[in-house]
Amino acid sequence: MHDSSVFLIEFGAIILGLGLLGRLAGRLRFSPIPLYLLAGLAFGEGGLYPLGTSEEFVAIGAEIGVVLLLLMLGLEYTASDLVSNLKTQYPAGLVDAALNALPGAAMALLLGWGPVAAVVLAGVTWISSSGVIAKVLGDLGRLGNRETPVILSILVLEDLSMAVYLPIITALLAGVGLAAGSLTLAVALGVAGLVLLIAVRYGRHISRFVSSDDSEKLLLVVLGLTLLVAGIAQKLQVSAAVGAFLVGIALSGEVAEGAHHLLAPLRDLFAAVFFVFFGLHTDPSSIPPVLLPALALAFVTTLTKIATGYWAAKRAGISARGRWRAGGTLVARGEFSIVIAGLAVTAGIEPSLGPLATAYVLILVILGPLTARYTEPLARRLTRRPRPEQPLAPPAQATPVDDQDTVGRT
Repeated sequence: MHDSSVFLIEFGAIILGLGLLGRLAGRLRFSPIPLYLLAGLAFGEGGLYPLGTSEEFVAIGAEIGVVLLLLMLGLEYTASDLVSNLKTQYPAGLVDAALNALPGAAMALLLGWGPVAAVVLAGVTWISSSGVIAKVLGDLGRLGNRETPVILSILVLEDLSMAVYLPIITALLAGVGLAAGSLTLAVALGVAGLVLLIAVRYGRHISRFVSSDDSEKLLLVVLGLTLLVAGIAQKLQVSAAVGAFLVGIALSGEVAEGAHHLLAPLRDLFAAVFFVFFGLHTDPSSIPPVLLPALALAFVTTLTKIATGYWAAKRAGISARGRWRAGGTLVARGEFSIVIAGLAVTAGIEPSLGPLATAYVLILVILGPLTARYTEPLARRLTRRPRPEQPLAPPAQATPVDDQDTVGRT
């Protein structure tokens, strides 16, 4: 039995360190995810000071972090929103998957990692970071821009696709046969469809049952229900994350708002622990050998994400400036790329996959906010054509600011 005082000192130091890193990231105005990953690298296998007594608790906290990340994501959307997005924006979702998943799969095959690792790395390069992108949109004051609904639609489709993708890779990583894998996928699709149907028709009744004026009771019921459903989903090999996501979708109205407010601090705490846990299981010395592939993959998928956002915004009738802004905003990868890679690391399919994913996310979680800010002005400079001089120009009329790309601006 471990000494409880050593555990408290070690775990307390971890939480305090994460808090200080979060404050530093806030002052520098970028996502704290890379700092959390670096902290995990520093105190994990091959790091400066490997953890001892608290590692098991950190592992449990990491699982809860994944569950809460997906629960909070589900609380952001209603079932009707998801159905509407599927009907209107599915072409953009298909283009997004094709342009951004294929580079990851191709890289895994070029490195000789095999088809299972190719499916995993495809997911790592495909899914953008909803958390990082939402923060960037707020920091840049673009929540009211006309291209923002296009960005959010693509993120919703990516998140919803995880309900199909995660059971597939769970079955592949478990090494089950074709019949068992097909059964797992059928169960996942059936459960997802059933929950969406119940949420659309009976969401108000479910929310009324969970609702409580007492914040303590609401927190306990929502958190307990989420962990219960996540555990059952994992037993069925559907994925605990998908189970939590579906619980979030089923809740709506004041219950969803109240649960979001109460669970946000818990989400932030355990999500930070999750990123540290992923770093703990990555040996820093294993990153340099995969740094060049990570840089190449980051370069290619930066271009493909920009192309995705540009095409989707053009399809929605957004002007050229808004198209470039949409593309640059989608570049960041983060929490869900690490979630997907974490499943592969746990299964032990390819030792180099975890380090590659860590390096890749570190690059793009730092580059993402920069592309969101500078892609549009850079593209405008590169595509600007010199105007021929005219001998006599009529008096200039006032030209409106680019308000065609914004909503609610004066």
